[in-house]
Amino acid sequence: MVKHMGYDCIVVGAGTGGTTTARTLAMKDYKVLLIDKKKKEAVGDKVCGDAIGKHHFDTLNKLIGLRYPTKEECEANIDGIDVISPDKETILKITGEGVKGYMINRLKFGQRLLDATIDTGVEFLDNTSVISPIYDGDFVAGVLTRSSVSGEKKEIRGQVVIDASGVTAVVRRKLRNSNIERNVQNEDVIICFREIRDLTQEIDDLNYCKIYLTQSIAPGGYVWVFPEGAKRVNVGLGVQNTPNNPHPRQQLYENVLSDPLFEGSKVVHKGGGIVPTRRPIWSQVANGLLIVGDAACQVNPIHGGGIGPSMMGGYLAATTVDQALEKGDLSERGLWDYNVNYMKGYGAKQAGLDIFRLFLQLTPDAEMNYGMKHRLLKEEDILNASLGEDLVLNLTEKVKRLFSGIGKLGLLNRLRKISTKMQEIKGLFQNYPSPEQFEVWKSEVESVYEDTWKILD
Repeated sequence: MVKHMGYDCIVVGAGTGGTTTARTLAMKDYKVLLIDKKKKEAVGDKVCGDAIGKHHFDTLNKLIGLRYPTKEECEANIDGIDVISPDKETILKITGEGVKGYMINRLKFGQRLLDATIDTGVEFLDNTSVISPIYDGDFVAGVLTRSSVSGEKKEIRGQVVIDASGVTAVVRRKLRNSNIERNVQNEDVIICFREIRDLTQEIDDLNYCKIYLTQSIAPGGYVWVFPEGAKRVNVGLGVQNTPNNPHPRQQLYENVLSDPLFEGSKVVHKGGGIVPTRRPIWSQVANGLLIVGDAACQVNPIHGGGIGPSMMGGYLAATTVDQALEKGDLSERGLWDYNVNYMKGYGAKQAGLDIFRLFLQLTPDAEMNYGMKHRLLKEEDILNASLGEDLVLNLTEKVKRLFSGIGKLGLLNRLRKISTKMQEIKGLFQNYPSPEQFEVWKSEVESVYEDTWKILD
């Protein structure tokens, strides 16, 4: 086994979160090593919904000069989202600055991020898998790697390690005792299958992503049809990772691709993927370690979008590391600000949406049809909730009488209680605790989840 000289920072995973972390640190003149198991030419080639909000670029362009998608990277401009009821009779058209964005070519975008990162002086090691973290006492002090070309193992040392290895979380899963969750429960994971298809006809609403809510076809998940051009779509289906749920590929072919829209269409790219759809992990730091992106469950729990949050997580992680290196304190406490800064913003939004995710997963299609048809939630309220604001319900006396008359008052009451729980959990994350108060805070969050399950039972 070969030992390697040390770095200021080792970043595991060259996805959107990892490259953003590495690039930000290198811009501050740190010695950074970026590792990925793929060969360089394949970095960015990932099964994904391929959508990202414009607001992420607005922010990161100012912070680190991240350019907006180029003409070659951008497959389509997105103006909004159509949320479609299980019976397909109701469409909630969500528009506004908060949902404007892009459909990107994931490979070309990933390659641009990687090249820009290397250009800042980051050393890149491809075709290399990380086997486990290396410890020096109670501190993560590097990683053990294996070359997929030669099979050679190396110990690579660094002052701090960033696990941005995606849902596999190769470092997180092998940590010693810490406040970081090593494993994510199956029910908090969505298994997806998606295809990019060329159509024989042009699609309607070229600038709108379509999301179909249907527990009967996509239990615990949803169906999506996202435009990537006048005659090309990203179409997929996700199901909750529980034992009795059907395979997403089978559901896609039997229930979605049978639609006339796809008659005569051809597959351009296909594949499956796993997405954590829940709140962020309890803590994202340990002695000498930070977690970024899917490895930290930095994903929107409703639609699984993780490109933007992972890049913001990467920026915040890099900023924290910079401050910690300046102070010479890479302990859990010295890195704790990363938790606080992420949780009070994106983390609080994710936590609130996680509660709403549970409501959606446990609401039968028939009740969802009623709720959407009678606008229990209005378009602007859904938009605001998706941006992290409180969920506002359409609770006029007319609506209450209507739902009482059709025997759906229980749905109305459950959603009202869920709205309260969303506010409670967002407040807890916005006031993320110190290390000393962490266990008390964690118990309070768990209590909100226990109340939520009672409401939905």
